[in-house]
Parts: sequence; structure tokens; C-alpha cells
Amino acid sequence: MHAEIYRALTTKPVTRFVADFAQAAARRGFSIHNESKMDMAHTFGKHGAEVAEGFDLHMIQICKPQKAAKSLSKNPERAVLMPKFVMTFSAEGATQIRFLRYGRALIAEMVDDAEFPSSLEESFNDIIAVIEEAK
Repeated sequence: MHAEIYRALTTKPVTRFVADFAQAAARRGFSIHNESKMDMAHTFGKHGAEVAEGFDLHMIQICKPQKAAKSLSKNPERAVLMPKFVMTFSAEGATQIRFLRYGRALIAEMVDDAEFPSSLEESFNDIIAVIEEAK
């Protein structure tokens, strides 16, 4: 696997999933960096862009600050692959959840760092566990 999109869904409304996701993330040492800007309808509207009625895409930026600080202190080249976003939106009568994860081979190819692929893979697995708990 070079990269894959993890897909899940829940019957919870988007805003309820986002709140439950934030709580589950906090229990695992993660924080949400963009709480005030994750609602893309609001963000686009602030810039004068119109969105379709019912547009409810939320782009949730998740980070484990303690781990990220340690990791980036070791090698700032890792930063390019560090931002992680969970996308959630309504479609087909459910709340859809998407998350892009990179495979170890792609990580190793992009950042020459023997420790990083396993560390990032661990973070991806932890984020999927957060999604599963919140949905």
C-alpha cells in the first residue's frame, strides 16, 4: 500500500460525531488544532465563497503534540507528512468519515529516516482507533 483512504460511516449527525471524535482524541493524547475553522461552510463563507445548501464538510486537523514535538525535534524533514486531517460530511443518509493514510514504503521513499515509517504508521492506527470509538 502506498496510500489509502480509510472510509467509515456513522448514523450520528456530523456535529455529534465531531464532538465525540474530539473527546475520544483527547483521551488518547491528541488535540484538535483547528476547532474554530474545521466547519468548511463557515470558513468558505468568511472568504465570500458560497456553498450548496446543506454543505457540512468538516476538516478536522488532529495532532498528538507531545509526540509531534519530539519527532520534529529529531528530524524537521518529517513535517511534510505530519499534518493529519479527518474529513466528515453528510451523504447518502449518513455521516461519512474519510482519512488518508500513507503506507510505510511511501513514507520511507519520501523521508529518508529509518524510524519515521513505523512511528507515523502507529499514529495512523491510533487515529483510526479514535474514529472507530467516536462513530
